[in-house]
Amino acid sequence: MRKYWPWPCPIKNAVYTHPKLTAFTDTLEALFHDADEALEEKWGTRFSLHPNRPRRGETGNPETDGLFELAPDFTPGIGSKQGRGYLVSIRVATLEPVQPALFEAFMEEAARQIRKRLPRYFPDRKLEVVRDGKRFKIIGDFSLGTV
Repeated sequence: MRKYWPWPCPIKNAVYTHPKLTAFTDTLEALFHDADEALEEKWGTRFSLHPNRPRRGETGNPETDGLFELAPDFTPGIGSKQGRGYLVSIRVATLEPVQPALFEAFMEEAARQIRKRLPRYFPDRKLEVVRDGKRFKIIGDFSLGTV
């Protein structure tokens, strides 16, 4: 069988990211880590952790430890009335059943924490947290300015 790309392929694996985009995503990640901490403070002991999940603070990344995994996921917004933006993705790392009403409360609290922090992390941007179907999304000015 013929291989079309030698492994590892330097072209296929190359990632070129503009420094302003890197700065934006680093700031967004810091905002989500801060909001994750607030969720952990409020509800971090509500359920037992998944057996394979490290306790809060055991890793260098709040997305990978504690009860909650809170992360931004970019979407181009195809089919969405709100358009492109960053979905507020939340996961509860437990084997216990999480009632839908309680999961909704977790999502609303995550959105509230992110909404509260947006002006501090992005003071020069017009960003907002809106409901988009069953999820929350950050929409607004994602421009990189002059590049």
